[in-house]
Amino acid sequence: MVALNILDHIYDAVIIGGGPAGFTTGLYTSRAGLRVLLIEGVTTISQITVTDLIENYPGIPDGINGFELIERFKKQAVQFGLKTVSADVSAIAKIHWGDVEGWKVTAGDKTFETLAVIVATGAYWKKLGVPGEDTYAGRGVSYCATCDGPFYRNKDVVVVGGGDTAVQEAIFLTNFASKVNIVHRRDRLRATKILQNRAFANSKIAFVWNAVVEEILGGDVVERVRIRDATSSARTKEITADGIFVFIGLIPQTDVLRGIADLNNGGYIVVDANMQTSAKGIFACGDCIHKRLRQVVTACGDGATAAFSAQLYVEELKGEAY
Repeated sequence: MVALNILDHIYDAVIIGGGPAGFTTGLYTSRAGLRVLLIEGVTTISQITVTDLIENYPGIPDGINGFELIERFKKQAVQFGLKTVSADVSAIAKIHWGDVEGWKVTAGDKTFETLAVIVATGAYWKKLGVPGEDTYAGRGVSYCATCDGPFYRNKDVVVVGGGDTAVQEAIFLTNFASKVNIVHRRDRLRATKILQNRAFANSKIAFVWNAVVEEILGGDVVERVRIRDATSSARTKEITADGIFVFIGLIPQTDVLRGIADLNNGGYIVVDANMQTSAKGIFACGDCIHKRLRQVVTACGDGATAAFSAQLYVEELKGEAY
């Protein structure tokens, strides 16, 4: 065992990601007395920060804006001693100090040495992958209703998707748009019943069932969307639209762990019930892991579990286990 004074420059844990899972992990590890650093991405942001209303987080019955909620998480964690920096993590590599094994995290132009790593990098929105999507990005194509909704006051928009996020964002867009067409590849929504009921009752929302977007068209900006009947590839039609909002699923931000820890076929990190990955000393939590439900509350639960598991791991390494 290496003497503890040799490890003074080493963090007990480095957390990668500044979303609900990351800051919950930061709160729990800091409260446990660990020396912890949380690295927030510069070019990536937590999806929660662009969510207009979260109304299913326990204890906040009136709902809360996503950005405000994450700021509360951060403030609380920092009060317990959590240190944070902003940088994009580019690499994680194994390192040894004598017979003690740990990790070196490269973020920006700096490296940080740590006994444990907790990955809470989240996920980002999938693209449609159709002609016109990249061409009109920022000129009518959006992945954030909260960010861009106000630009479409009294205009017609299309929302692509049928899950909770798509339907909730479509409802939000009715605060601005004159009409919202929800285009979904199936004949029914996947969203929870309460959101479905609200959407069906909203006179500004119309539904285009069994349809997929084939192309996004326009001049300087988006003007219309060509859709194809999912049941017959020969049938297409165009919908007039000033904007198109895409909410068709998530892609986990897990490239930094590729080749280090096990990922499933979808790229999500495989963890056990304790949030331990296949790599010794690396834990993961939140939307980047393989699991059934991706919500703020489940991310927080994952984060608390990952924090406690990392705490026990670090204490064992340092000979401080109870």
